[in-house]
Amino acid sequence: MTLIEDLKRIEGEALARIAQTEDLASLDAARVEFLGKKGSLTGVLRGLGALSTEERPAVGKVSNEVRQAIEAAIEERKAMLAQAELAERMSAGAVDVTLPGRKRLPGRAHLISQITAEVVDIFAGLGYQVAEGPEVELAHYNFTALNHPPTHPARAATDTFYVSDAGGSGREGDPESDVLLRTHTSPVQVRVLEQQKPPVYVIVPGRVYRRDIADPSHLPQFHQIEGLAVEEGITFGDLKGTLDHVCRELFGRDRKTRFRPHFFPFTEPSAEVDVSCGICVGSGCRFCKNTGWLEILGCGMVDPNVFGYVDIDPERHVGFAFGMGVERIAALRYDIPDLRMLVEGDMRFLRQF
Repeated sequence: MTLIEDLKRIEGEALARIAQTEDLASLDAARVEFLGKKGSLTGVLRGLGALSTEERPAVGKVSNEVRQAIEAAIEERKAMLAQAELAERMSAGAVDVTLPGRKRLPGRAHLISQITAEVVDIFAGLGYQVAEGPEVELAHYNFTALNHPPTHPARAATDTFYVSDAGGSGREGDPESDVLLRTHTSPVQVRVLEQQKPPVYVIVPGRVYRRDIADPSHLPQFHQIEGLAVEEGITFGDLKGTLDHVCRELFGRDRKTRFRPHFFPFTEPSAEVDVSCGICVGSGCRFCKNTGWLEILGCGMVDPNVFGYVDIDPERHVGFAFGMGVERIAALRYDIPDLRMLVEGDMRFLRQF
């Protein structure tokens, strides 16, 4: 009989196809192909209506046997594939209990943040307050109000990152309106003196930018901490005593300081401060270039011209200012040979501190 032969043929094709499936998705596709509403077996069974009454029982019996055989094969293959998938997932997620345990290391503050917090804490103990200001600054605050003349080299585009240039450097327009990335945190001192009259004691930590090529001793982006004290009767001796205390707190009670004359546009007189080398104890070594001293910061008495920009009487009030690089403090304190190590994010290095 033709229909019985078709049913046997479909059974053979279905069993072969089911045996070749490799995942549950392809197995379900095979089920639909043979047993679905538009499947092969359903299509053959539509021909039962054309059979005689005597032929229908035999064909019906065979069709039931074929359907049961295909369904049984599908269930058997489904169980096999599900077990294989489970075994694969268990193998992929297996844990070797003989391996040493892994734990997530606790986070910690970056060395730059640690030193900044320590310096701020030292000055807080001296009665200083923390002040902050914008990193994107006007040329008026970054240069002019700090006694930098228009021809000062620091105002050149080769030394400073300009965001917008309204003029300056010989061009038409108002150079005071130039917008730039601040080259030091000193502009905050001007902003504080505009809003607060003496006595003023502030410490200004923050990020600054200069057009330097990154090398062992320079970074285009680094951190400074500047300080300002303005009051009646302040002397250079007060400045020296303050910085002596700070250097000893940072580097050790046995360290000495040395003040050397220098020039800064916004302080007069000005000085650079050195701290005695902690490696050779001042006798001279390669680290201090055989001088026995390490340069640490710049300082000086506030230039009277700066007071003129903030409407403070220089005949009555006196002040001192100082600035230190946080990366340089870290390098000198922990003998770090290359400042770039502080910004590369290597946890093997940073976890030491």
